[in-house]
Amino acid sequence: MSTPEAGIQLFVYGSLRKGFNSPVYELMSRYFELLATGRIKGRLYDLGEYPAALPTHDEAYIIGELYRIKNADELDWAMAQLDDYEGIYDNEDGGGPLYRRDVVTVYRDGGQTTHAWVYWYARSIEGKPFIPSGDVLQYQQEKHR
Repeated sequence: MSTPEAGIQLFVYGSLRKGFNSPVYELMSRYFELLATGRIKGRLYDLGEYPAALPTHDEAYIIGELYRIKNADELDWAMAQLDDYEGIYDNEDGGGPLYRRDVVTVYRDGGQTTHAWVYWYARSIEGKPFIPSGDVLQYQQEKHR
């Protein structure tokens, strides 16, 4: 499932989202522009400091934001920074990569679909709380009430 837009778009659902207040969001806002909010098929889990998303074929959705690289010439560098942040090469603890990057269908608010990169969690979520709403920001607000 590779389309031209898939290579220059990124769907984020956790610490890369605008409202998560993560230091890496500064990188996101410098190199990517917000296109829309939307959702992807998947299930979201609470790992404590950040969420974990796993793909599913069920009618379960993860809420997030769709971004596009501002300058295509900077795509490789920007994605390499995000890959490092997401730990797709992280073997320091011997557990293998934390996340893997893959192309997904994004259901934009408003009805259109497109394709984008997403980071799926690559380790076990056994014993971790499921986030039924699929929206980590809403979940955190409810958790801290």
